[in-house]
Formats: sequence, C-alpha cells, structure tokens
Amino acid sequence: MKKYLSLVVRGHDVRLLAASVATGVLTAVIISIFQALTEAVALTWLFKQALTVVMLGPIVGIGAAYLLLRYVGRGTSSATSDEFVRSFHDRHPRLPMSELPGKMLAGAASMGFGAALGLEGPSVYAGSSVGLWIHKRAGHWLKRDEAKLLLTAGAAAGISAVFKAPATGVMFAMETPYRDDVTPQALLPSLLASAASYATFVSLVGTKPVIPLFDAGSAFITNEAGSSAFGVRAVDLLGALLLGVAAGLAGRGFAWLVRRAKRATHETPAATRLLTGGAVLALLALVAQIAFGSPLTLGPGSEAMTWVLGGHGLGLIALLLGLRIAATVVSVYAGGVGGLFIPLSVQGLILGQFVGSAVGQGNTPLYPVLGLAAFLGAGYRVPITAVMFVAETTGGVGSLVVPALVAAAVSQVVAGPGSVSGFQMSHRQGHLERRFTLPLTSILTTDVLTVPPDATISEFVYSHVLGRRERVVPVVSDEGYQGMARLADISEIDRDQWEDLTIGECMAADHPTARPTWTLRDAVAAMQEADVDVLAVIDEDGTFIGTVKELDILKLDEILDETGG
Repeated sequence: MKKYLSLVVRGHDVRLLAASVATGVLTAVIISIFQALTEAVALTWLFKQALTVVMLGPIVGIGAAYLLLRYVGRGTSSATSDEFVRSFHDRHPRLPMSELPGKMLAGAASMGFGAALGLEGPSVYAGSSVGLWIHKRAGHWLKRDEAKLLLTAGAAAGISAVFKAPATGVMFAMETPYRDDVTPQALLPSLLASAASYATFVSLVGTKPVIPLFDAGSAFITNEAGSSAFGVRAVDLLGALLLGVAAGLAGRGFAWLVRRAKRATHETPAATRLLTGGAVLALLALVAQIAFGSPLTLGPGSEAMTWVLGGHGLGLIALLLGLRIAATVVSVYAGGVGGLFIPLSVQGLILGQFVGSAVGQGNTPLYPVLGLAAFLGAGYRVPITAVMFVAETTGGVGSLVVPALVAAAVSQVVAGPGSVSGFQMSHRQGHLERRFTLPLTSILTTDVLTVPPDATISEFVYSHVLGRRERVVPVVSDEGYQGMARLADISEIDRDQWEDLTIGECMAADHPTARPTWTLRDAVAAMQEADVDVLAVIDEDGTFIGTVKELDILKLDEILDETGG
C-alpha cells in the first residue's frame, strides 16, 4: 500500500497534499463570507438607493478601504493578485496573515460600494495567505521550499471558488507568474486545493455561474446548419482571428493604462487620488444611468454583462465598453482593492458582442465567448487559463472552445510583452540564472587577514604570500579600505627594494570593489570586466567588510548541485 501511495503522489509528501486540501477548504470558507458581504449585503444595498447615493458610493467605499488598509491591515497596500505574483518570485515568500482581514474588508468596501474591480483579486490574496500560513503553522513537518507550492495552491483555490471553476483556478495559479511560461511544480497541490475549495464553496453558496452568459437556459449553444466536424465552421475561425486582433490591441492598451494607474498610486497623495477618482467614478455612473437606465459602470460588472447580451445598438455597446474600461482604470488609480480578472472578462465579453453585432452575429454566444477569452488572455497573459475558463463554463463545446483557442493565441501575438501585472517575469530562469540572483553575502568571507599600507613588501611576501599562500590581500588602514596588494604587481619590483617600499606605495588602488547589496551576477560581471578573481566588499563609507572569490562562487554552485538547492 505504501509503495502504491508513493507512486500516486509522485514524490510529493502526503503531508503536503493534506496541507493543500486544508488550504482549499479554509480559502473557500473565507471567500464565501467575503462574497456575501460584498455582493449580497453592500452591493445589493447600494443599487437600491437613490442615484445621488449610488454616485457617492465609490468615494465612500474607496475611502473606507484606505482606512481599513491603514489601520486594520497595518499599512498594507491595495495590491491583491500582484502580491501573489511578487511573493512567488521572492526567495522567501511572505504574506502576513495579520494583514488579511484588513485587505478583505477593504476589498468588500471598495467593490461593495461600486469600484469596477473583481472579487478574484482578494480571493487570490486570501488563498495565497492561507497557504503560507498553513505552511508556517506546520513548519515542523513540511519542507521549507514547499512554502511556494502552498502559496500557488492557495491562489488556485481562490480562483476556483470565486469562479466556481476548479481547472481554471489551477491554470491561473500556474500561468500568472510568467508572461510566456508556466510553473508545473505546484500542479498536484494546486489540483487538490482547487478541488477542495470548489467542493466547499459550492456547498455553501451554490453553483450559479459568475458569467450570466452561461446561466441555465441562456446559453443558446447549438450546432447550426453548415457546421463541420465538432461543430466548428470556417467562418467561426475567421471571426476568432478578427476578434483576436481586436482584443489583442484593446488588451494592450488597457494593460498600459492599468500600469500607469498603478504607478500613479505611488506618485500622487492619497487624498488627491480619492477625491479625483471618486468624482470621475460618480460622473461615469451618471453617464451610464442616462445612457443605459442603470449605473452599469459600478461593481464587478455582472449587470453590465447581462445588459449587453440583451441586444443593443453598436453605439451603446461601444459606449459601455469605454465607460467600463475608464471605471476600472480610475478604480485602480483611486486605490480600490480588487482584481482585474473579472474586469478583463467583462470588457472582453462586451467587445465580443460588439464585433459579433457588427458582422451580423449578435444573436450567438460565440463572439462574446471569444472576446472574453481573447481579452482576458491578452491583458493578463494567461491564454490557457482563458480557454480553460471557456471550456469549463460551456461544458467543453467544441464550437466555442476551438475558436477560443484561435482568438486567445492571436491576441497574445498582438498584445505584445506587456501585462496588467508589474511583477510577472517573462519565463522561468535556469538554475544558473537563479543562482546568479543570490545575494553576495551568500559567499562573503569576513574573517580576512588584511595588510596595513605601511607594511613593507618584504613583510607582505613572508607573512601573506609564503605564510598563507595568498596572492591578493586587501590593504586596510584605520581610515578604511585602501586597495589591493597583489603578488603580480610586486613581482616586477627589484628585491633590493622590498625592505624600503611599503605596500601603500605599490598597491592597486583601482582594483574593483563590491557592495554587500550586490548579487552574484554583479560580482561575476565586475570580475570579468577587470580580469580579477577576488573582490573586496566595502560599504558606502569605505569600511572593509570582507572578500568574495571566484573560487567560492564555483564551490557554492557545486554545493547547490549536490544538495538540490
């Protein structure tokens, strides 16, 4: 039995898999409370109020979010999904559980009072925090490097619950850290966490789809006349190509706007952002009320998706798309707490309906589905996640999934290298690249015997070169580091002068030095440029700290190879 179990888990510790399940269950419970507070309580109440109150909702919600982040969240930032990506790339990921209540309440306040953001952001943050917290609490029986696996599993659990799509959650967690790559190491923990989260969440809140297009009775998925094998028509693939280009361009522009908005949050005072952002969101809500009879710019966007599928003119659909994009960007700028997965999905669905209506296909779900997949894939650089979301929510209908693959692929090419996340890397680094990012302190030698500048060459040769087999020795005085005494330089001096010349007179004052904040990559580059194999490490004041040697870098690489580090 033990042998069979070891084959099943394929090298994963059963305790890690149990922790993954626990992560999924706890994450689902937290998200169910968060969703109920945001949608069933706050957002439902807001939409029942007079227009004046509705227009003031965003500024009240984002203002409350600012206070919650500062006092309950202990000064934490408004970032959510970005925190997962940032922590994933840290050598020691850290998301303090003490900051989670403030972050979740801030998200409920932001979106519950109208910020045009998505519930999946705080959900991903909650799952990631829970995963790291469980790893910390069970640190005595989990490996240190399994923290990142539970971090990823928690993110998968968050998406699985909020979208009721477990496979989408797994793909999102594995795909999001990189723009052009995936991370497969956390596959099994993510599968278990996602499944546990989904089962727990739907048992608490039900299985109603997040996207109204896929409600029972509303998804008119049929095989029309003229369809080929698997229900895929050539004209549908051409439509997917067209929509992929449109979504790629739109997603590229949207990602650029979001990055600018995020940057502005660090450059603009909070009061200015809150007042300006609140005023703009109120104005957008007023325009939406006049144009559509409802403030469709507010909230995550369920109402906007329902409206656009009702059959409307191209002008109104285009206006709604522009207003929703503006509302999301302004919500980010103002400091709202929420994600961008749902806003990207909403905007993609609206764009798809616009293109479908423009080509006379406004009564089919195909184009909204393609728009969702292409826009989401382009904005977040998660094409596999986008297509998986379509597959899960439509039952894997080939007439939708196959064109969605084409649309998502084309949008990736058109969208370029940008993304709404500033912490994504292009691809996984090789083991040597990862090791070059290690801090210089990992090979720093501090117990170094130095030579004073007033020592004679003779003293240096007999004490250091012959006595300690050192060819290069740091020259240090009471004032700090002075240079390097090198045997290569001294060997050119006549021996008759060794008793008279001091090291200070013949040392290499221009020998390159390093800083303790450097990485191994910085040190290697400096050594190669100067053609040396040892560097003195000094601080900003010139105080000597120690040395690093090329040989030590090679030894570290060998040690990491042997230990699997």
